[in-house]
Amino acid sequence: MNRSANAYFNNGCGRCSLGGTADCKVHKWNSALLALRKILHGTALSESCKWGVPCYVLNNKNVLLISAFKDFCCISFFKGSLMEDPHALLTSPGENSQAVRLMKFTDQDQILANEKIIQQYIDAAIQLEKSNSKVSFDRSVPEPTDELYIQMKAVPGLEKAFFALTPGRQRGYILFFSKPKKSATRMARIEKCIPLILQGKGLHDDYIDK
Repeated sequence: MNRSANAYFNNGCGRCSLGGTADCKVHKWNSALLALRKILHGTALSESCKWGVPCYVLNNKNVLLISAFKDFCCISFFKGSLMEDPHALLTSPGENSQAVRLMKFTDQDQILANEKIIQQYIDAAIQLEKSNSKVSFDRSVPEPTDELYIQMKAVPGLEKAFFALTPGRQRGYILFFSKPKKSATRMARIEKCIPLILQGKGLHDDYIDK
């Protein structure tokens, strides 16, 4: 994982083996990402790099980041659920996302044609952070899946490690594990995450919460 915003635009986030190659998603959306970066450099936000991607902060508080996906690039607003959306441009990254909202783009021209509107949303996010507004999170922990209970009994230390996690991390895992319809898929997700749980890490500790 890279630690520099400049490195992101040249080589990607570094979280997979495609970094620095022509197949990296960042290269597909590079012109659009640079257009977003130019807009952000004209704001009161400071550029940093977190989770391998450019992150923009105000008084050491995360306000938004920009990143590339397979079918789009986007601005991710950390407190997007609190923002007004007069142009219906914000979408949730997942059905369980409580705070983050995405503004998606599919080409540079789309950004250039809507620069003033994009700036309005960024300014709104800045003002939201200045007001010290907080997202009210649902911290309740759902019942673990049957497959998770099975693995807790089979893997030494897993049960203790899981219930030692913060409620938010437990919730994140359980929602992730319970989403697939097939038991085999749920079990595969759990098996993949066991090393993280045993290390006391949350599902997204090395990236951004969806």
